[in-house]
Formats: sequence, structure tokens, C-alpha cells
Amino acid sequence: MPMPEPAGARRSPLLWVPTGYFTMALGYTMLCSVTAIMFKNLGMDNGRAAAYSSMLILAYTIKPLFAPIVEMYRTKKFFVLCAQLLIGLGFAGAGLAMGLPDYMTVMLPLFWLMSFIGATQDIASDGVYVTSLDSRAQSLYCGVQSLSWNIGPIVASGFLVYLSGRLHADVFHHDPRVFGPAWMDAWRVIFFIVAGITLAMALWHTRFMPEGARAAHTPADMKGAGRILRDAFVTFFQKPGVWKMVAFAFLFRLSIGFLEKIGPFFMVDAAARGGLGLSNEQLGIVYGTYGLAAVLVGSLLGGWFVARRGLQRTLFLLCCAVNIPNLTFLVMSMVLPSSLLAITAGVVIEKFFFGFGSVGFMIYLMQELAPGPYATTHYAFGTGLMGLCGMVTGVLSGHLQEMMGYVPYFVFVMVATIPSFLACWFAPFHHGDGGAAEPSAPPPAALAAGTGRD
Repeated sequence: MPMPEPAGARRSPLLWVPTGYFTMALGYTMLCSVTAIMFKNLGMDNGRAAAYSSMLILAYTIKPLFAPIVEMYRTKKFFVLCAQLLIGLGFAGAGLAMGLPDYMTVMLPLFWLMSFIGATQDIASDGVYVTSLDSRAQSLYCGVQSLSWNIGPIVASGFLVYLSGRLHADVFHHDPRVFGPAWMDAWRVIFFIVAGITLAMALWHTRFMPEGARAAHTPADMKGAGRILRDAFVTFFQKPGVWKMVAFAFLFRLSIGFLEKIGPFFMVDAAARGGLGLSNEQLGIVYGTYGLAAVLVGSLLGGWFVARRGLQRTLFLLCCAVNIPNLTFLVMSMVLPSSLLAITAGVVIEKFFFGFGSVGFMIYLMQELAPGPYATTHYAFGTGLMGLCGMVTGVLSGHLQEMMGYVPYFVFVMVATIPSFLACWFAPFHHGDGGAAEPSAPPPAALAAGTGRD
């Protein structure tokens, strides 16, 4: 149970839960998704743009390894504020670095460092949520937490990508159809905007975010942290059917990993290169607004569907929902529709069913992989495997697409769904059919933060 704070220090969770999770999502989406669009705008080929952006996922994948260190020193709020301050300064620094002759040699290491700071912010913010709220409050504000996280990608991938296009064409008067260094003017402004938002959130949280209590069994030193982490690894691999669960965690979203970076590239590439030739403004509306809204609606309906039918009975259907609608990108690459309505419909269909089916992945981790004495850490291992899959597929995706072209590549994406189906079919169940997790598992709200990110 969290330690109570003095009465005068208590603040309504509505003052810090929405802003805390929105800030986390904004930084993560800017680093791991929006940078790919920026690299593409600056004239990078698909291989490098996808690889550079995907490698920034590493820090979020391995964050369970340094999570005990965050528990050991100062307060969780201290780490949140420091992380938000440094991330804000980092985005401002990236904007300034774009004025240098060899700006990529500065910007890429800066983004790499910011990804580790962002992962630390995630750990500390989740810690504030779990230790400052009792179980009832965690459940009460779980929906607010998830919704706030999902607003972050809509702002970053939707509004800010849209704004970059408007700035490029209307303010700086550059040709939006030409990729190259001229795009630096618009993206510099975007980075300054993100820096301002992040620093403003840090200032807000200085006043309204609680300190966060120390968790039970917090390690006192590095030796203790290493012992706990080692024991968590050992007990993880002692679970029955663990390798089938590992295969499930890594492979369930394999085809999505190959599609995630290439989908937006396909949207903005010129028709001569096999793309749809959308502008950044259109991409922000179609992919970053309607598409992400479809993910959110699909996630809500997917959760309702699993709650009514049970996970074991629905898991394979959810796997179909994630993988089969990828066919829409293959169809669009063959037809090359010019109607924005048709393109939007294709994206919304794929994103809706992705959100609907991905719920099964998260619930499986909660109910089958996580239960035990280190439930939160084991859940983090599962999401880490998912992140590792996203990083590996993202690094490879751009190079494969350039070798194949868009139509053969989207055929390859459909072939990549086969391992997902096999991993899902053989996924073991040891804790009932969609029932509640064992008492040793973390409260649902503590895990829900993972449903919208990584």
C-alpha cells in the first residue's frame, strides 16, 4: 500500500495523471515514430530512415534492466521532473542542432540519449501512479490514464506532422513534394514546440504531481538490485511453457513491425516510386488522426469482446484481426488510389482491427505471462520482447522495402503473418479462460499503461 501523504500535499489525480501520461506518450511518439517521417522529409532513403528511428526503441525495450535503480534513489517525482526537463532541453537542442553543417552527427546521439531518459520517465511515472493511488483509485483512473496516453500519439503523429507540412509550404514557402534539407526549417519549429510543451508539463508537475511512495522490497544498493533482477529472470524461465510464451510475445505483432515504419513512407512517397504521394498535412490527418482514433475505438471494443467471450476462446480471432487487415496496404499499393476518402478508409480498417486484436496480446501477458512473485517485472519482460520485435523489424523493414518495391514488400508482410498465427495457436494457458490474474499479479491499472505504448 502506498504511504499516505500529508493532507495539505494531496492533489486530485486529475491534475497530474492526464498530463503525466500525455507527456510520456508525446516524447515516445516523437522519438520512435515521428522521427521516421522527419528523416524521410529530409531526404533519407527508407532504409536509413526506418533503421535510425527503430533503434531508438531499444531503451524502452530494456528499461526493466535499469528500473530497480530508479527505485533506489530520491523520489519517483524527482526522476519524472528531471527526465521531463532533460527531454524538453533535448528537443530544443535538436532544433538548434539542425542549423549546424553536419547536424546528423549531433542529432542522432542526442535522440539516442533522450530515448534512455524517456524510458526512465516511463518507469518513474508508472511508479508515481502505482504508489500514490490505492487499488480503488488505480482502477478508477485507469481509463483516464489510457486515454491520456493515446492523445499523445494523436498530437505527435497527427497534429504536429500536419503542422510541419503547413509550415513547410505556407510559412517557409518550400515545395512540399520535394524532400531535402529545406524541411529543416519546419521541423526545427516542431521540435521547439515539443520542447515548450514538455518543459511546461515539468513545471506543472512540480506543483501538482505527488512524490510517490517507495515500493515494498525496494533494493538498498546495486547488489540488492542485481539480486532481485537475477531472481526475476530465473523465476521467469521456470514458468511452464515459457518458451511458447516468449515466442508469442515476440511474434504476435511481427507483421505489424514490418508495416509500422513503411506504411507512412508508402503514404508520402511519390507515385513514381510506388507511393500514394500524400503531403505531410494529409498524412497527419489520415494516419495520425483518423488512424489513431480507429486504434483507440478498436481497443475499447476489443476489450469488451474479450471480457464477454474469454481470452482463450478469442485469442486466435484477435490474431486474425491484427494480421489479415494488413491486406489493405497490399491492395492500395496495387491500385494506388487517388481518392483521399478511399485511402483513409484503408488506413482506418487496418488500424481499427489492429487496436481490436492487440488487446489480446496485452491481456495474455497480464493473465498468463505475468502472474507470480515478480508479476510487474515479468510483464515488463513481455512488453520488452514486443519492443525488441518492433526494433528488429523496423531496422530491417526499410532496407527490405527498397530491395523489393512496395507491392512485393506488402506481399512479404502478409507472409510474415504466418509466424504470428503459429505462435498464437500454440500459446499455452495455465490460468483459466480469460479470468482475473492471480492475486500476486499487479493491479490492472498498474499494467494498463502498457496497453497503449511500446
